[in-house]
Amino acid sequence: MADQQQPRQVNVEMPGNLNATYANFAIISHSPSEVIIDFAQILPGPGAAKARVQTRVLMTPQNAKMLYQALGHNLAKFEQQFGPVGSHQSGYLDPKTGSLGGMQWNVGNQDAQPKDDEP
Repeated sequence: MADQQQPRQVNVEMPGNLNATYANFAIISHSPSEVIIDFAQILPGPGAAKARVQTRVLMTPQNAKMLYQALGHNLAKFEQQFGPVGSHQSGYLDPKTGSLGGMQWNVGNQDAQPKDDEP
């Protein structure tokens, strides 16, 4: 019979001067050894919507999967307490067209001036 590992206790230090960052948009990508999450803000206003990345988090795939499971667990507890979170259709991402919830998105610096040989 294999020995069962006891859960390891981790003491987390929360710095008093830690700044909170609001994000209402995320871009998730990966390489063979990392999962990259760019947290961004889309602010309301006239003209085209622009998401500005505020924070980038790199994780191992194993840690990303643990985050995924923890988010699912916590969202289930949230919904038990407060009711269902919004519809899935409003936040549906179509990766072929880049449409998210009826909004088109592009990644990159859209303010950059085109080179002379670009239209």
